[in-house]
Amino acid sequence: MAEVVLGVCGGIAAYKACELLRLFTESGHGVRVVPTASALKFVGEPTWAALSGRPVATEVWDDAHEVPHVRIGRAAELVVVAPATADLLAKAAHGIADDLLTNTLLTATCPIVYAPAMHTEMWENPATRANVATLRERGAIVIEPAVGRLTGKDTGKGRLPDPAAIFEYAMRVHRRGVDLDRDLAGRHVVVTAGGTREPLDPVRFLGNRSSGKQGYALARSALARGARVTLIAANVGLPDPAGADLVRVGTTEELRKATVEAAASADVVVMAAAPADFRPETVAVQKIKKTDDGTPAAIVLTTNPDIAAELGAAKRPGQVLVAFAAETHDALEHARAKLVKKRADLIVVNEVGPDLVFGQDRNTVTLLGADGATTALGELPKDDVADRIFDHVVARLDAQVRDAQRS
Repeated sequence: MAEVVLGVCGGIAAYKACELLRLFTESGHGVRVVPTASALKFVGEPTWAALSGRPVATEVWDDAHEVPHVRIGRAAELVVVAPATADLLAKAAHGIADDLLTNTLLTATCPIVYAPAMHTEMWENPATRANVATLRERGAIVIEPAVGRLTGKDTGKGRLPDPAAIFEYAMRVHRRGVDLDRDLAGRHVVVTAGGTREPLDPVRFLGNRSSGKQGYALARSALARGARVTLIAANVGLPDPAGADLVRVGTTEELRKATVEAAASADVVVMAAAPADFRPETVAVQKIKKTDDGTPAAIVLTTNPDIAAELGAAKRPGQVLVAFAAETHDALEHARAKLVKKRADLIVVNEVGPDLVFGQDRNTVTLLGADGATTALGELPKDDVADRIFDHVVARLDAQVRDAQRS
């Protein structure tokens, strides 16, 4: 279990940090809350103390004999600042230490995760962007804020990500440690997730059992490794991964359009979604009714486009394409054929069924590379599967860089 410092700044999103604190403590982590003076205007000291089970230090001068501005940072194994205001990001980037939280940030030698929350104009201001860039260059992790409702009637980028998503992200950072390998920094990664639905009529559809869990794990892994992530989600009911640019789609054609558009600027495309192979040739305008004799009307199907094959045919030099092969039988045989057909660099093979993979937290996969390599991962948590996949992706990106340098 980790010793966590939760820094809370003075923004309306401070109340969401209470949920984040609960997630840390209920998972067995020890949490020391360090709020700024303005944060206490939104959520009072007794709340933080009750939820953390620990006293809350708010001033450098509290318990001065224990030198809290040094001790708290030194003892921390993980620091999470949520919400992180524009003011806090500016102070952290310039090494200003005028309160207990900013002093703690200067003395901490563990990973530091900032979860910004502010109005869109403040987030997009050149000064804030420069401060964020400075922090990232120094090894700090600044999560991209979410898009959504802000204070009042404003809507835009700057919303604090869902506390559950921040927690998952922070735990992934903690597991990787202070020497977190940001080997995808500067890369644009596109991940698809979930299962498409093809309408039969206004109330029915053809779909599949995909939950999107593996795709979301892949998005979290890429984010933790420093990538800019576009997550294209088809009918997924999971918390948005903190920092991802989320695009929601429903049908296979919507998935195709969004993925082709995003892939145009991507270094890596991971096709973890389960698009429907077929769709009804026609969609009824009204709900299809039972016939008098109970005989169902025939449903004529047509084939959907093969998105991965389209991306493989249009793949740019240096771009890495990862496809998935979810099979019920002869998985490796079918996957090898798909690897060639889709011109993928890597294909992830798994056997699926009602009680296999779909909706589960673990996965059993084999990775087939275009270079002929075969790697059986065995049964692992889906987050670990995602990390292993990106280990292979990064190796291919690095090899391409080396080849380009030699030529």
